[in-house]
Amino acid sequence: MVIKVSKYLKRLIDKTLVQELEAFGAVLLTGPKWCGKTTTAKQLARSALFMQDPDKRESYLRTAELQPSALLIGDKPRLIDEWQMAPQLWDAVRFDIDKQGTEGLYILTGSTTVDEERIEHSGAGRISRIMMRTMSLYESEDSNGSISLKELFENPSEINGVSSKTITDVAKLVVRGGWPNSIGKKEEITRRQIAGYCDVITKSEIKTIDGVQRDEEKTKAVLRSFSRHISTQTPNSTILKDILSNNESLHKNTLDAYITALKKLYIIEDLSAWSPKLRSKTTIRTSDTRHFIDPAIAAYYLGATSRDLIYDPETFSFLFESMVIRDLRVYSQSLEGTVYHYKDKDGLEADAVIHLNDGRWGAIEVKLGAKWIDEGAKNLLALKSKIDNNQMPLPSFLAVITASEFAYKREDGVLVVPLCCLKD
Repeated sequence: MVIKVSKYLKRLIDKTLVQELEAFGAVLLTGPKWCGKTTTAKQLARSALFMQDPDKRESYLRTAELQPSALLIGDKPRLIDEWQMAPQLWDAVRFDIDKQGTEGLYILTGSTTVDEERIEHSGAGRISRIMMRTMSLYESEDSNGSISLKELFENPSEINGVSSKTITDVAKLVVRGGWPNSIGKKEEITRRQIAGYCDVITKSEIKTIDGVQRDEEKTKAVLRSFSRHISTQTPNSTILKDILSNNESLHKNTLDAYITALKKLYIIEDLSAWSPKLRSKTTIRTSDTRHFIDPAIAAYYLGATSRDLIYDPETFSFLFESMVIRDLRVYSQSLEGTVYHYKDKDGLEADAVIHLNDGRWGAIEVKLGAKWIDEGAKNLLALKSKIDNNQMPLPSFLAVITASEFAYKREDGVLVVPLCCLKD
């Protein structure tokens, strides 16, 4: 019998999950805690094993050591939630897929990455891997979806949309975040929920991910520093100086280890640099742009409420950019695309470049308000002029994403798109 879930908000990844189950024996659904992985998997699962069930956890772990195949018994697709608690299950699943020789047998979910040396086989060709993030504004029904990212790639000449969200509304969306349980709740409640989430990360998850005991206060110091440098290409050396200046002692190698652990927990998700073919030998900066999986984490560690952001436009703009990147990653995933950023030695940059698997690409600048749109458009047109059209195609579109009301096409061809009008 299908496991029913009430009040389910549809996710863009639902369709991808169905498609991958049709093509592979199992699908591994990864992402941060409480982003909705289990709830989404339940929509398709016909039986389930919850490794974190406190009444059965010890029994499950002993069984996984002695006979992991016993935990795979059940109607298919079978959900194995938080499988990484018993890494032996990976090879058991892979072996059973080989034995049965069919697709759609298992859905695995995991809130941490598992080092490859802890499993014997990668599962390539048998187990598909999908990354799930917190909810985009379209999924949480805060974007009206009048402008499709897919359509921007296919027909950018037509654009029409109006956002009903005010700048105050957008500030509230930043600090609320995209965790399903926060949707529709008051700001004071969502802030307490995010505080609880961060508490679990710093007090528990960071210490158990790989068996290394890490200090709670040092973890908080790293997260606070990252929050101060959100949406920038700040190097680790600067983050270390920032931490030390706030009376925290931390060695460089220790900082690197903390950052790695936070990435394994899907808390930090930096944005990689894009390397296009250029007309000249311009040096491209390869530093990552700093981002959390959700901008609400940065807002929490900065102590910023929505009201604070209204009176601090600089901080607001950085957090808004991070929210845009989160949404673009969710929408691009549906199009089999990847989001990057661009910056070269001349200081020319684009906050986001979406590159699809078929070679098409579009460049985006993020500007909180209308008065910065001209600057964003200028940057995008300058980037377009640097691309070597003999080696790669022209951009499908150039767009400035804003928190403003109206969508339109400028005379120079650059699109202006309110974030709260965008969808996949």
